Amino acid sequence: MSFLRWMPPLLALPLLAIGATGCPGNPSSNEPKPAANPEVSVSLPGVDTSSLTPRERREWGAQVSELLSPCPDTPVSIAQCVKEQRPCKACLPAALLLLDLVKDGRSKKERDDAFHMRFDANKVKTLATDGSPEMGPPDAPITIVEWADFECPFCRLMAPLLEGLVKRFDGQVRLVFKFYPLSAHVHGEPAARAATAALNQGKFWEMHHLLFENQDKLEQADLERYAQRLKLDMVKFRADLVSTDTKARIDKDKLQADGVGLEGTPLVFINGREVNLQLLSNPGQDLEAWVKLELELLGKTPRPAPPKPGDASPSGSAIPAASATPAASATPAAGTSAPAGGAARPAISAAPVQPVQPAKPRTP
Repeated sequence: MSFLRWMPPLLALPLLAIGATGCPGNPSSNEPKPAANPEVSVSLPGVDTSSLTPRERREWGAQVSELLSPCPDTPVSIAQCVKEQRPCKACLPAALLLLDLVKDGRSKKERDDAFHMRFDANKVKTLATDGSPEMGPPDAPITIVEWADFECPFCRLMAPLLEGLVKRFDGQVRLVFKFYPLSAHVHGEPAARAATAALNQGKFWEMHHLLFENQDKLEQADLERYAQRLKLDMVKFRADLVSTDTKARIDKDKLQADGVGLEGTPLVFINGREVNLQLLSNPGQDLEAWVKLELELLGKTPRPAPPKPGDASPSGSAIPAASATPAASATPAAGTSAPAGGAARPAISAAPVQPVQPAKPRTP
């Protein structure tokens, strides 16, 4: 079910593990005491570790000294790469990513997984996007692909954030939508069919917005009312709702998602890399940072951030809140595919509305 991806885990009662051999006796004063573990002390230019506890500093220092740099032609640790200012541009962002994850109390495995998902060249997937509805220029350096269900509440919250990125990085981001109605949502497939029928008449994004804005009103009569509001040809709309071509389009998207390991919706990829939504602490900021760094690593200059409200000469528009209604619209472009390739394409963290688990208490 889609909400499981973002639901925090239930708090479990702590268990006290007692050794099977019983309580140990007092050690003999003649026995040598075990040596204390040496502290890994790492200081890297551009990385401020002053807010870390001693334990966190040890964990972070050990990990950046252990993991190899993201660039295959720089076979040294992340720490050495940053210290020696090697040409791999992804080393410093990788060190900063691990720093943030340590601060959030993530386990070593979670940090390793996040690092490889974002920086490992083998994690990049080629995603076919031909025929899918899209927003933004087809030749944009950044392609975001999202699988979503119109009855999924987290998809509704994610939608304006992703569309906001298209506006925030005007001309640099393309958003591709793919259908994945979940079997647990009885209105998911009818809504997907209505969006497909609207797509056939060039009104996909307008219908997309109406469906998410009225997520609690997705009965057949509601879908027809939205079609009438968009001034669609109702004879064609009703025929497309039940056509085999419509079902085939939706099934094609679902099959592709299953092939890349979808476990819930929304499922988001940026330039072929899956965004681990469970690790996002601030969705809007984290997604913007991901795209900004991706552009920099591609040698592109990111569009400047729009001025904050109250600035002297405001221009552009900030990433909208979850309740905002994006106004952009576009029609699908055929024969395109999401950028993938063999080179590592890193980025900064990205996740949904609430992290999958609360931050752990920070101990020294």
